[in-house]
Amino acid sequence: MVVQQLSEYRNQIDPWFLLEKKLDDVRVLIDLAIEVHDESHEPEIASEIETLIREFEHLEFKSILNDELDKHNCFLYIHPGAGGTESCDWANMLLRMYLRWVEYEGFTSELIDVQAGEEAGIKSATVLCKGEYAYGYLKAEVGVHRLVRISPFDANKRRHTSFASVFVYPEIDESIKVDIKDTELRIDTFRSSGAGGQHVNVTDSAVRMTHLPTGIVVSCQNERSQHKNRAMAMKILRARLYKYYQQQKEQEAEKLRQQKKDIAWGSQIRSYTFQPYSLVKDHRTGLELGDVQAVMDGKITPFIEAFLKWQLQGKIE
Repeated sequence: MVVQQLSEYRNQIDPWFLLEKKLDDVRVLIDLAIEVHDESHEPEIASEIETLIREFEHLEFKSILNDELDKHNCFLYIHPGAGGTESCDWANMLLRMYLRWVEYEGFTSELIDVQAGEEAGIKSATVLCKGEYAYGYLKAEVGVHRLVRISPFDANKRRHTSFASVFVYPEIDESIKVDIKDTELRIDTFRSSGAGGQHVNVTDSAVRMTHLPTGIVVSCQNERSQHKNRAMAMKILRARLYKYYQQQKEQEAEKLRQQKKDIAWGSQIRSYTFQPYSLVKDHRTGLELGDVQAVMDGKITPFIEAFLKWQLQGKIE
């Protein structure tokens, strides 16, 4: 445990020492250029300074992510709101947006469970996002996301408003205890509806797990093996229960009022407007971006960083 903690501290401190060394190298280059009156080094110096600024901002932002579980992988859960096909399609668009963001950030993703909509889109989706600070970043996305557009499913081309909710749970390792009794579980098996060939369609490999005291339900059908699906479902359940019990404690201490407002079904955190104008607005920070297509292609990091900085400022105040 001590060795692991020491390694974590080094991983936090060493990048700052490396940045300081790079800064010293640039200073030497500047002094040399001044001494010999050589302006040919200016482009190189300017490029090095820009790189240092970006590295500094990246390290500064990482220092915000200092909660115990921020470094963990996480489970991303998407669920459409009321509105039938419209909302199911919107949930599917959000799923694509997050999968693209995962690629841009150099993380990896694993589609754990997807329930297809009756006509289009999805009824729900669970994705395991893997990478350092995956939970720290994506926890900023928890809440209701609102879409305004001309519906492709409306023959009269009317404007529709759709909602979908996003929840994020940290992947919990064995060092964090979450007590789950066998008597509290109901485990159902069923045939997977996803890809996988004949084997998937003829065996009850998919698993649905219900935690009876809380009513939390999770499912997994991405593996052909029922044993593997059961193990992954238990992982997801542990993550959701950890978050559930954590929130229960915070509620008792009356520290969760603002967060409850953020994730309430009627309280959207962000609006995506396709028509009559193009705009994505975060209602918590006020950040607005006009390139909706870029956002839907996964360019959501500015919203995530703005929220985490806004949240930190609120804690300081």
